[in-house]
Amino acid sequence: LKHKLIAQQKVPVSWSNGNVFRSVTLLATTWCEQQCHDHQFDKDKALTAANLQSFMKMLSFGKFNNNQWDIQITGLGYDKVLVSDIQNTLLKSPQVSKHIPTVAQMTQGEVVMFAADAVQQMSAEEGVVVLLEGREQTVNYVRTPLRFTLMLSDESLIGKRRAAQRLMAAALDDIVSSSNDTPPKEEDKVVREALESALVQMVKDIE
Repeated sequence: LKHKLIAQQKVPVSWSNGNVFRSVTLLATTWCEQQCHDHQFDKDKALTAANLQSFMKMLSFGKFNNNQWDIQITGLGYDKVLVSDIQNTLLKSPQVSKHIPTVAQMTQGEVVMFAADAVQQMSAEEGVVVLLEGREQTVNYVRTPLRFTLMLSDESLIGKRRAAQRLMAAALDDIVSSSNDTPPKEEDKVVREALESALVQMVKDIE
């Protein structure tokens, strides 16, 4: 679809509601770590109307690094953190993932409004076509004459994809930190060891 749009002299821009839900969940879990007595997630304390309003104000959408559209998180110790920098690491950590369904259930309206505003900003640029992805229950509220649904024959692929994304991001951080000292002949070994180390850590996180 992107290639077809580019062939028509259009500028395709992707948008995922999932990153907004994950960002709000990150803020909610962080709030609990800082405010709750046992530092455990407490949906009744974290997901009040006042807190949700505060969390949404900590998210801003616009053009940041290299003039690219992105979401920025500022608050609760996060200082102008870009979602693109943490979307495959912190936002996919167990701390966030296991609480997304609970947070998403309480923030459908807020996320829809945030997404609609973001789409409007991007669509205002001449030639830009926004490709919005998300759960059907959410994207149904975004006005558009063009929508379609993707169906997977094997739903386990979703989990496998997320696991692969986390492994790749964690291994990449490890490789980048040691890349200057790695002889060319050792590169394959370093990559393999980084992936194995990331996998061990992922298993520990799940346990």
